[in-house]
Amino acid sequence: MQEPTVKNGFQADHAALMAASFLSLLSRPLLAAPIAEVPTAEALYHAPFPILSHDGAADPVLTYGNLAAQALWELPWDQLTALPSRLTAEPAHRAQRDAMFAEMRAKGFIENYAGVRISATGRRFEIRNAVIWPLKGADGLQRGEAATFQDWQFL
Repeated sequence: MQEPTVKNGFQADHAALMAASFLSLLSRPLLAAPIAEVPTAEALYHAPFPILSHDGAADPVLTYGNLAAQALWELPWDQLTALPSRLTAEPAHRAQRDAMFAEMRAKGFIENYAGVRISATGRRFEIRNAVIWPLKGADGLQRGEAATFQDWQFL
């Protein structure tokens, strides 16, 4: 079976939203050196570090997780993108996660978040220096929130 993101162009519209929102807020590209021959959506999907997003619901559900995120959380695309975002952290760490999102919303974005997360199989890991940012469309409306990090360690 072909990966859902391949069938629909690697979530091209959503990838463009993540990349544009990141660039607008942080004044640098989400991918430091994108490969010119590879479309942004495919490059984000195959990036060697996790990139995730969730929607703007009261109990947000993940809407995107590249291959690195799928591997880290040990879930395939269809299961990862059906997961309530809060379940990426253990119950004991959810208040800290909620506080981080409140801080990000107040400041516009966060560049140095650290927190403990848990995979689908119960494997715990700490993420460090995560960037958390809102996803805003060209109309200025918020479409969700995203996160990326290149530093993590299994506990």
